[in-house]
This record gives sequence, C-alpha cells and structure tokens, in this order.
Amino acid sequence: MPEMEAPRSAALVDSPQGATARAFAPGRTLRQGAKVLPEHARGHNRSLVLQTLFHQGAMSRADLSRETGLTRVTISDLVAELIADGFVAELGVREASGPGKPAILVDLDHAGHRIIGLDLSGSETFIGAVLTLDGGIVARREVALPADEDVVDTVVELARALVAESHAPVLGIGVGTPGVVDDRGVILTAPNFGWAGFDLEGALRGALGLPVLVANDANAAVLAEYTFGGAPDDVLLVKVGRGVGSGLLLAGRPMRGSRFAAGEIGHVTVGTDGGPPCACGKVGCLEAWLSVPSLSKRLAAAADPDGREGVLRDAGERLGIALAPVVGTLDVSEIVLSGPPELLGGSLADQTVETLRARTLAPSVDEGVQVRMTEQGEDIVLRGAAVMVLSGQLGVS
Repeated sequence: MPEMEAPRSAALVDSPQGATARAFAPGRTLRQGAKVLPEHARGHNRSLVLQTLFHQGAMSRADLSRETGLTRVTISDLVAELIADGFVAELGVREASGPGKPAILVDLDHAGHRIIGLDLSGSETFIGAVLTLDGGIVARREVALPADEDVVDTVVELARALVAESHAPVLGIGVGTPGVVDDRGVILTAPNFGWAGFDLEGALRGALGLPVLVANDANAAVLAEYTFGGAPDDVLLVKVGRGVGSGLLLAGRPMRGSRFAAGEIGHVTVGTDGGPPCACGKVGCLEAWLSVPSLSKRLAAAADPDGREGVLRDAGERLGIALAPVVGTLDVSEIVLSGPPELLGGSLADQTVETLRARTLAPSVDEGVQVRMTEQGEDIVLRGAAVMVLSGQLGVS
C-alpha cells in the first residue's frame, strides 16, 4: 500500500484511546500534509467522511466521493463501517431529477451517540448537558457550587447522572474549567478551586470509565464559536463571568502558548491610574474592572442612568486597552464577547470598539476590528466541550 499523507487539520497523536486526533482539529476540512504510516490512512479517511457530512449535511455516496476525492469503492467501504459503528445513517432515496437509479442519501447519525459536556466556570453552579453530535442539547442539569474539597466528587456525580440520561452510547465527556490547563487535561493552576498540578482529566476518566477531555473554559468557548457560530479562522473570544479570560484561534488553530496560559488576560493591569483591588493582590487588573461580580457591584453603586452608562463605558475602555496590543500584534479582525448581554452588549461593546480603533492601525476605515456578542448564549462552554470530544474522538471540528 502506498503511503498516505496526514491531514493538516487533525494531528495524530497517542492517547489513552489509541492513535487519534487528541488535539483540537484546527481546520474545517482535512487536507493533505506530511506523510504518515499506512495504518493511519483509514482513520484519516473516516475523519474526512465524517467532517464532510458534519459541515455539508446529507449526500449520496457518489457526492461524498466527489467532495473528498476518495474512490467510490473506498467511500462505500467506509460508509458501511461507519453505519455499523453508529456514526452514519441512511436517510432514504433522494428524489430523482433525471434518468437512472435514485441515490440513497447518508448523513451523520445524530441519535447514534451522545456527548456529555460540563461547564465548571459558573460563579454559583456547575452546568452539565447531554448533546447530540451536532451540538444540540437534549438534557441538562445544574448543581450548586460545592466546597473546594468536594469539587471532583460533585463533577463525577453530575457526569454519571447525565450518562444515565443519554439513552445512547456516550462518545466522550468534555469539560470546560477555569484555570490554566495543559494539553493532557492537567490543571496547572486554578486558584478558585485550590488546584495546582491536578490531573482532573485522569481523575474523571478513572472514575467514569469513559474518554474525557479537559480544557480551559474560554478555550472551549472559542471552539464552539468557530464550529457552531460561524466565526472566522482568526478570532478572539473574551469570556466574562466570575473571572475574565479569552480563547484565541489563528488560521483555525487554537493558540495556548508555551506554558498553556495564552488568553489569560484577566490579570493584565489596564491603565496607570490605579483602580479596584483584585483577588490576585494587584490593583487595577482587567478582571477587577470587568468580571460580573465587580461590574455588577459598581453598577449598583451608580446613582443614576448616566452613572451606569459611565461605568459600562469605563469597563469597555479598559477592555479595549487590554486587547489593543493583541489586535495590533496578531491582526485579529473579530472579537466575540461571551457573558451577560445586559452588561457586555451596548455601551460596553461600543466603547471597546472605539478604544481599539483609536489604539490600533486598521488597513482602512471600513476594515477595523469588529466586536460582537456571541449568539451561543450560556451554553457556549457546553457546546465547546462537545467540539473537544468530536475532534478528539472523530477528528471532526
């Protein structure tokens, strides 16, 4: 058998589940790249078929052959295998538009497997959901935020309850959590939970007996925006909640940094005029201006609507100050805000745009950076966790 070439969009690496796309797949299509051993070819081709159906929907085997460049014999073999595995289903005959035998349509079997998504970033609750392969939520649960020593047990019990509600084989569990998380799901630091060097992924996998993938919540959120929200290949998502963090994609690739701390903008000091004290011990961190608790407290203290407007515009300016060097250095054209729309939308977002345009050089007046709210709502981390599992287990993103 001749050597096949590896996909650029799904790096093949070792994992507890075998040679699979452990890292997030950075592109929407699989293309030819560096050569790999023949045994990887079939996995690559399976991912190529699933990726095509995921983004383009139902089509015939002949359509799949044309779209993927694989032979009809290969497609027929792969589709039969994927049907047997519960990932693809036949939908029936396409309405004929000419002579010849009508084609049978195939598509992802959205009910064949389920994904469990967990969001540990809430200030009062943990949220979990059962999701379909296309990111639809079919069941959800919330539990009150536990004491630090009970976090893992609470997460395990939440996951078990959701698995019991899945009513289909579970492809894997994706977890979005605050903190700095390495590429093996180890929490390098998460002060809110008192974690340092804690292997959350390993602990959950051992307790649940299922594939588990763990990532920073903002990094999970930007994957949801890219896969389900139509974000471009270069996008920065700022997630505002109990803290402030961001997730960054460049050319469709997640950027996590040499120490896995890329996007940790919450403790960047914004301005030289002091500011509110931050939980980290510094003064004037972006998180102290912009986090939901901090911003809500300042709004509650405002005397009138003009005062509230000033608070929101001040927070938007601080965000623009923090993001301007990122935009100027990386030429990011779109920034997505995720958090309470009543706080982040409107005046705050408008002031962020004004500050960014004043502090960066755009190619033209019409090509400046765009700032918008996500349309994924509060489920963005859950859906990002589903993308993590799709990418890690099936090579689909």
